[in-house]
Amino acid sequence: MLRTALLTVAALPVAAAVWIGVTGAFARSELAAAQRDLESLRRSATSPQAPGSAPGSARERLAAVRSAAVHAARAHRLTSGPAWYAATLLPVAGEPVSTVRGAAYAADRLAGEVLTPLAGVLPAAAPDGHGGGMAEALTALRQSAPRLVRAADVTAEVRADVHRLPETTWLPAADRARAGLARQLDRLAPVMTDVSVAARVLPPMLGAQGERRYFLAFQNIAEARGTGGVPGAFAVLRADRGRLSFERFGNNTEMATAKADLDLGPEFTARYQGDAPTRVWANSNMSPHFPYAARIWAAAWRRHTGERVDGVIAVDPVTLSRFLQVTGPARTADGTELTAGNVVELTERTSYARYGDLTRRKAFFVEAARAAAGRLMAAAENARMLPGLLLAAHDAERDGRLKVWSARAQEQRLLESLPYAGTLPDAPGPFAGLVVNNAAGSKLDYYLDRSLVWKAEGDGCPAGDRPVTATVTLANRAPASGLPGYVTLREDSPPYRTRPGDNRLLVSYYAGVGASLTGAELDGRPALVSPGVERGHAVFTLDLELPARSRRTLVLHLLEPHADRVPTLLRQPLVTPLRAVLKTGGACRA
Repeated sequence: MLRTALLTVAALPVAAAVWIGVTGAFARSELAAAQRDLESLRRSATSPQAPGSAPGSARERLAAVRSAAVHAARAHRLTSGPAWYAATLLPVAGEPVSTVRGAAYAADRLAGEVLTPLAGVLPAAAPDGHGGGMAEALTALRQSAPRLVRAADVTAEVRADVHRLPETTWLPAADRARAGLARQLDRLAPVMTDVSVAARVLPPMLGAQGERRYFLAFQNIAEARGTGGVPGAFAVLRADRGRLSFERFGNNTEMATAKADLDLGPEFTARYQGDAPTRVWANSNMSPHFPYAARIWAAAWRRHTGERVDGVIAVDPVTLSRFLQVTGPARTADGTELTAGNVVELTERTSYARYGDLTRRKAFFVEAARAAAGRLMAAAENARMLPGLLLAAHDAERDGRLKVWSARAQEQRLLESLPYAGTLPDAPGPFAGLVVNNAAGSKLDYYLDRSLVWKAEGDGCPAGDRPVTATVTLANRAPASGLPGYVTLREDSPPYRTRPGDNRLLVSYYAGVGASLTGAELDGRPALVSPGVERGHAVFTLDLELPARSRRTLVLHLLEPHADRVPTLLRQPLVTPLRAVLKTGGACRA
């Protein structure tokens, strides 16, 4: 009997290993099934459907999520129990077991506590694809707000749990699974934060409790400004219980003489007083801090018309392109088709050659804005298109191309936690921001390429500061001939000789709060840059001539306080995205 008992005890580890192997295989199968359910849900929510096809109902979406939740819960149960828990305690050998067990638990929480509340938010579509549209979606969003806030909190908790799992074990398959889940959670967590804030702020902003009116600016990114591009066409948007409509459209000619009676503080005045942003409409958004521009636009509109607005929204042609990808093409009054593939080039480049007359060209910009906006308004009433529109808005927001400001202080505080707000953060820590403002009055920034390499040098941080090198490269791809005169116009009237296609930029580098400059070179030679401060950030500006077909490189040598982690990166949204490389040097050592 004793021999039998000893053999039984000796066999327990083998049995436990077999049990873990068998249940692990079943758990993997269950997680794969959950993944298939969620992939099907993603496709049905984001893929545009042909007119007349039957869209997935809210019941179908919920069924898919519940199926995924059931599979994830089974995987979690299969990886629980004494054998799995004991195996996680084994040194080295237990690390992949911890990873698999933790991943199954994370999937169970995500499916049950995050995706289930999300699935019921969007309204069901009628057989023709319509239904309550935006109005019904707002009602559902308002009712779901507490659950969505909780879902965002759960996502953050699960993300932290997964990042605590072992990164490298002796089982590569477990490592790959953990890395993939961590990447998905890194993408999901900010989305859920956006959703939780949107659930609280969107219903009132879109008129759930009464009519709201917004100044909507269309930024022309062929002429760079701090928030993106110079304000061109504009509209006044009305929101009433989720029903969206436009009261009027106009262009920058109408606003050219509008002034804003506004004091944005001594720091703003010191930095921008020479450009008069509150008095010169074209310079109103030179700062990358969108609330400054929004307040100027709102104040100028009130001075111009006597009308108050409840907030300001800014978009650019890339934003319109993303919306048109969901809605399908729009047509202007003259029959010009605007598509996701042509709207950027049409509004930022070819229209200047097509319309030689300034008045006709500006009228075209307004018509293009009206056509795209009309298509968007129709799509907002189509429940089938709402998921795609929301994803398009999220992508534009993450790229800094869709910005929103509310005149209501409580709403603005909520917005400022999101990229939608377009705020220049004023918190301490490493920071890297490249901002260009067109100083020529041309439309040549369609051809501008920008790159930024941020590198923390060495491993010492004397007096808490670390040497940092910021290398800025700017290239002007404008052809030396063939461009319309309005595109190559030099309103700055420089005292030196220029050629068509030559550009001039105010290049500003935004460093961290408290950073200092130790030296600068332009194309390998010493350069003088103008220092400044904005929202606590040290700012260094260079007035740069950038000839056609040329490339110029500015290198800044800085001392950054506590530059021992990846810096916050400011991305100014222009036609061609910024190429940025961030090289950290690890933790500071005394």
